[in-house]
Amino acid sequence: MPGVFRFALDGRQLVGAEFRLPEGSARVPTTPAADPGGLRADDVRDFRHGMCTVLCRSPEDAALTCLRDLDVLDEPLGARIGIAPDVALLVQHGAVVGWSLTDPARYLTNPFAVPDTAPPAIATRRLLPECLDLITQPVIYDVEDSDPAALTRLRAADDALRNQPEGRCRAGVRHTLIAQLVEGYAT
Repeated sequence: MPGVFRFALDGRQLVGAEFRLPEGSARVPTTPAADPGGLRADDVRDFRHGMCTVLCRSPEDAALTCLRDLDVLDEPLGARIGIAPDVALLVQHGAVVGWSLTDPARYLTNPFAVPDTAPPAIATRRLLPECLDLITQPVIYDVEDSDPAALTRLRAADDALRNQPEGRCRAGVRHTLIAQLVEGYAT
């Protein structure tokens, strides 16, 4: 499913962006510093950004970079254009080839929900890498193959998210996905 950018009816300024994480993963590319910028629509309508197929994760998932495909890694990126706080579009040869998000734990929310403005709970930051491991390669393959160790990790994440007392909204976003995997593979 592609990413979606939403714009305000009045002023046509960017008011929301929804990104999907791909299952594929790769090394983190060297990216240029973000140039300040923004997005303003020519007309009032949402638009879609093509689906990225490669997820690049930084240590402790402090930043996520998603790329159109692995070929993007063959050459340096031309630009990283900031479109909102912590969000940038990645450009190569004049085309948008991906996006990056700094501090993804802060931006966990359901589509169309107003994001929580409070800083993420420590448990949210601690559990994010495990949740991302479980939904990306190679661990997702182990889950789908009913590997006992992967299913143990999946059940532990499900339990931790269900019982996380602080940051319930952000925990709920991840728990929905993890619970679907538990229902599909670990029951």
